[in-house]
Amino acid sequence: MKHIEIYTDGACSGNPGPGGWGAILRFRTAQKVYEKELSGGEANTTNNRMEMTALLEALRQLKEPCAIDLYSDSKYVIDSLQKGWARGWRARGWKKADKSPALNPDLWAPLLAESEKHEITYHWLKGHAGHPENERCDRMAVEQSKKYGGRQA
Repeated sequence: MKHIEIYTDGACSGNPGPGGWGAILRFRTAQKVYEKELSGGEANTTNNRMEMTALLEALRQLKEPCAIDLYSDSKYVIDSLQKGWARGWRARGWKKADKSPALNPDLWAPLLAESEKHEITYHWLKGHAGHPENERCDRMAVEQSKKYGGRQA
């Protein structure tokens, strides 16, 4: 099984507002390190949706089951997947434990389907703390957000 590192971040100018996302996929062999950067955005979205989209689009790049180290500064994404919250929402028909609607089922459904193909180890990173790949993903996300009218510094 190939080992892949995935780094993701999302940004939003206003919440909701113009948003962007960025992802880095890294695969290492004994001879070489391969990297792929992905990014995109939307005119009217939320930060959580951009965080989710970054991971979803990264996972969609993988053509076979992989062992993944996922690095994200989104507690929403990390906790929802690692702690099984999103699987619980799906099992209850996209309802939270308190019976209120789960947010973003249109992204959680494909994200769960993609993530369940792989063995993922989750790593939460403190955002804006100087982690090189997280900072790169943040720059990509902010640039994409600006294409849709975002005003991040």
